[in-house]
Amino acid sequence: MADERKTLEVRQQMSDLERLRHSCAHVLATAVSRLWPDAQFAAGPPVEGGFYYDVDLKHRITPDDFEKIETEMKKVVKENSPFERMVVTRDEAMALAKSGRLASVAERKVESVFKVDLLADIPEDEEISIFKNGDFWDLCAGPHVGRTGNCKAYKVMSIASAFYKGDKDKQSLQRIYGTCFKNRTMLEEHLERLEEAKKRDHRRLGKEMNLFTFDDSVGQGLPLWKPKGGLIRRALQDFITEELDKQGYFQVYTPHIGKLDLYRTSGHFPYYEDSQFPPIIEPEALKKLADEGCDCGDLMNAVRSGEVDGFLLKPMNCPHHIKIFDSEHHSYRDLPVRLAEFGTVYRWEQSGELGGLTRVRSFTQDDAHIFCTDEQLGDEIEACLGLVKKVLGTLGMEDYGVRLSLRDPDSDKYVGDPESWDKAENALRKAIQTLGVEYTEEPGEAAFYGPKIDFVVKDVIGRDWQLGTVQVDYNNPERFDLSYIGSDNAPHRPVMIHRAPFGSLERFVGLLIEHFEGKFPVWLAPEQVRVLPISEKFTKEAESLVQSLADGGARVAIDNTGDKIGAKIRLARMDRVPYLAVIGAREVEENSVSVRHRDQGDLGSISTNDFVSRVQNDISSRSL
Repeated sequence: MADERKTLEVRQQMSDLERLRHSCAHVLATAVSRLWPDAQFAAGPPVEGGFYYDVDLKHRITPDDFEKIETEMKKVVKENSPFERMVVTRDEAMALAKSGRLASVAERKVESVFKVDLLADIPEDEEISIFKNGDFWDLCAGPHVGRTGNCKAYKVMSIASAFYKGDKDKQSLQRIYGTCFKNRTMLEEHLERLEEAKKRDHRRLGKEMNLFTFDDSVGQGLPLWKPKGGLIRRALQDFITEELDKQGYFQVYTPHIGKLDLYRTSGHFPYYEDSQFPPIIEPEALKKLADEGCDCGDLMNAVRSGEVDGFLLKPMNCPHHIKIFDSEHHSYRDLPVRLAEFGTVYRWEQSGELGGLTRVRSFTQDDAHIFCTDEQLGDEIEACLGLVKKVLGTLGMEDYGVRLSLRDPDSDKYVGDPESWDKAENALRKAIQTLGVEYTEEPGEAAFYGPKIDFVVKDVIGRDWQLGTVQVDYNNPERFDLSYIGSDNAPHRPVMIHRAPFGSLERFVGLLIEHFEGKFPVWLAPEQVRVLPISEKFTKEAESLVQSLADGGARVAIDNTGDKIGAKIRLARMDRVPYLAVIGAREVEENSVSVRHRDQGDLGSISTNDFVSRVQNDISSRSL
């Protein structure tokens, strides 16, 4: 999708930091123009974490050029030139662009090609301005800081490719990323956080720890969980299943596809068509259309109109759960009905948006849907919020915010009547207040069918992640004509709650890997104990300990290699195993083990029975 041009009103709402970074983008462009006068600049906006400038340049910029660019930027900053705004007519701006003067330090023999094009995007009634800093002039609406001397704390970060205006059908440019802060201290802190993020990157750690992999022959964004990663998933699923059993949920299983009409009724098709895999058309229908000479456009039009039926890889679990509820008659005495599933769903994410486990095309939701009465709604929402809170607390993820996403009354993207929306929003707002945490309200961010509560977790390096969610839905029960028999012996419409404490297991595990830096607490670790016999003479005793631990529910392995004990310990530490149990002659004689803990260090000699009990307790208590 092409990048949208920001309005003047939006630009003027830039924060002080955004203005600084926008100004530093011009400092960068000034430096690059001086170094490579043939540079043709497109856009240079501030973005989260910094700024970028897109440039067409014969010279292929590499990280080896960053020091040279920063040295030239230092000169621009030292000049302390003011950022001067000059209002021009459209004809004057076009003349400057044609002369090559825009986004340059001087006139050139070639025009400023991107500026000529960008002038066409400016509405006829909008004021056109040019900003000058020293000898660099650029077509720009601003705003900026006062002088280049304000941009002292900067860093050129990376280089990437990007399509002009974000359109894959347009020219590929070099995108130079940089960052800028108010002072050097803040910049250094930011760079340290980035280094910490690199160290914790779940993609690197996942590969090192053999947790998951991706394969092009399977497809981008389709993760393959390896045995160790599968153990982490299972531990999380067991944890949440125990909690669901306590709260009266029923586990269900549904297929990975459903008929298009199912999603037409729910509103997912074609409402979310762009983010779904293409429909699967029945072979007979395809053959008939081929015989009639239909092209792809005709086929999709027939699918959208409902003339041709087919199937869809499910983008959501909720329509399937609705059909399970609707398969039986219900009385008010049956409600609430709570249906849960670890259901895999599919989304067609753009390849450029995919990122390890945090953005994939196939992911598993710890999904559940509750069908209840209006009177039960408040208690059910509070129970859902309590479950999310327990999940995050158990994992030591206590730094989070809560966001209430509401509809925009002026938008036509929302379905259902305003009265139902008001009831749903008020119910969520009341439930949030029982948490005793601060929350924000975000108009216009609701799902198309109902408002929602999102838990936004801040990770150990300060990044925000949307995880658990709770949503209230009056619309799908209406769309599917759901009912239960009330105490008055008349049919009534249930209310539906969507909730997922983890959100998606893929994103959640990716975040956990980074949260713990791969050093999972004992109950989550894929390998909880590694038994290390000092030599093969103690193999029998080591195997006996392995069996005792396994009988107690531990995930345990033995290192029977001929390596020296020091090498075995180093390898276990690299594998981030929580407990190392060393067995030699003294341990055999005393019926004990020498225990080392990954985080706590040498725990000394512990009796075999006490060690087994200790591990069991760590697992059962889910201690951190």
